[in-house]
Amino acid sequence: MAKDPERRDLFPGTLEIMILQSLRLRPMHGYALVKHIKQASDSLLEVEEGSLYPALQRMLKAGWLESEVGTSAKGRPTRIFRPTAAGIRHLEREVSSFEKMFTGITRVLATAKA
Repeated sequence: MAKDPERRDLFPGTLEIMILQSLRLRPMHGYALVKHIKQASDSLLEVEEGSLYPALQRMLKAGWLESEVGTSAKGRPTRIFRPTAAGIRHLEREVSSFEKMFTGITRVLATAKA
């Protein structure tokens, strides 16, 4: 299948930022995270489950998330994720770094137009 030219890969670390920020709002299970990110981005971003679940496992291992067994809206057992204090600190550092990088990119693009 040809790759959609409108779709781009995320910058490294962006998925983790979106997961942590989303879970900062409220604890969620994986599928709810996928739906939240899609809805919050007005469908500009779609996270594939094949990317999400490995990221969640990496984040659990890093100590940025914790999880507990819960129940989905359909009554099925599911894993509910929430950020840890270390995860919130990581999020704040990464957002600051991302904002600086975005500012630099914006400045370069602005000079290219001048």
